[in-house]
Amino acid sequence: MARVDVAIIGTGPAGLSAAITAKIRNKSMLLFGSKDSSEKVQKAHAIQNYLGLPNVAGADLQKAFLDHIASMDIEIKDEKITMVMPMGEYFSLQGANEIYEATTVILAAGTAPNKTYPGEEEFLGRGVSYCATCDAALYKGKTVVIIGSSPKEEAEADFMTEYASSVTYIPLYRDEVHLKDEVEVLREIPQRIEGKMKATTLVTNAGAHEYDGIFILRESMSPVQLVPGLEMEDGHVKVDRGLHTNVPGLFAAGDITGAPYQYAKATGEGNVAILSAVSYIDRLKREKSN
Repeated sequence: MARVDVAIIGTGPAGLSAAITAKIRNKSMLLFGSKDSSEKVQKAHAIQNYLGLPNVAGADLQKAFLDHIASMDIEIKDEKITMVMPMGEYFSLQGANEIYEATTVILAAGTAPNKTYPGEEEFLGRGVSYCATCDAALYKGKTVVIIGSSPKEEAEADFMTEYASSVTYIPLYRDEVHLKDEVEVLREIPQRIEGKMKATTLVTNAGAHEYDGIFILRESMSPVQLVPGLEMEDGHVKVDRGLHTNVPGLFAAGDITGAPYQYAKATGEGNVAILSAVSYIDRLKREKSN
């Protein structure tokens, strides 16, 4: 796939606002996130401070957002990005089955839990992974455990059975699971990951279990897990008034940058972030032409 001007991660108010302005500014883009936009917006009973839409129901505001996107022929890629790697003049983004490239990236995925399991970050890439479909081939004939934060992750457990000799699934939710018969379901609470040169053991509230691979699938990832070297402040991505992060070409907008967690604030920041990204792209082009 050809490199795009901007990749936007998140389809809440900030991400969709950024996408609209990117389209108006004639910038090529990839927009990653849920095709249903934001569950937080959808479930809001009434929003009273969104300019021009007094006392609007969350579901109605969500529909207005998505109708606006559709009217501009902006495509949403319902795909989770598990890694954003700065490569100098562009970024490499790891999707489920494909690597994408973008000159700039806007993080607009909302708030995400910053808490990780002890040992998780230490063994990342050494027995711990955040994407089963990405790394399944590395575990052919081996034993794996998949920790799923939502029913959406069950598909990755089913997929893993095509490679691994044994697949265990730990749901972090109470819903009934729907998996292939060969997947073992373990209703325990993960506590920490142990090993020496690589991760070998998942310790839960019920005991220790040995695996060749441990997959942790969350609906949203902590920004510091997503982007190496990203600077945080009080649990949020640190940005300046132009919503630049400490990584050149990387911007952030919406709840991910901190309070106030307001839809109007997120929408405005999405617009500011893409305008900053456009200026960054244009500056790079000028420098190359000189």
